[in-house]
Amino acid sequence: MDRFTVKHAQDSITQALDTGTAPLGLPAAQLAERGSMKLYFYTPRGEDNQTPHVQDEIYVVVSGAGTFATGKSEETLERFRFGAGDALFVPAGHIHRFENFTDDFGTWVVMYGPNGGETGA
Repeated sequence: MDRFTVKHAQDSITQALDTGTAPLGLPAAQLAERGSMKLYFYTPRGEDNQTPHVQDEIYVVVSGAGTFATGKSEETLERFRFGAGDALFVPAGHIHRFENFTDDFGTWVVMYGPNGGETGA
C-alpha cells in the first residue's frame, strides 16, 4: 500500500516545477499511476489554466474554497461554490476550472478510465 501526504505532495509540486516535469507546466505533481488511474496534487495560484482532459476526473479538495466552473462549452458553464472536503467530478472532454479561489487552495486529482471517459449511467 502507498500513502501520500499533503506535505509530500506539495514538496513534489515544488520539485516538478523546479525540474520542468510539472504536467503542462501547471503547479501539479503526479504521485502515483496504476493502470489507467493517475493521482496528482494540484495547487493553482492566481488563475487556473487547465484545458479539458481526455479522461474522467475527480477532485477532492483538501484546503481552500472558491468557485468551480464546468460544462460542455463556455456557453453552458455552470458555476458553484466549493470548499475543503468537497469532491467534484468532471467528465472527460468537459471545460472546467477553479475560479476566485483562496490562496491556500489545494486538491487531490484522480484521473481514470479510457480516453473519452467511461460510458453508461
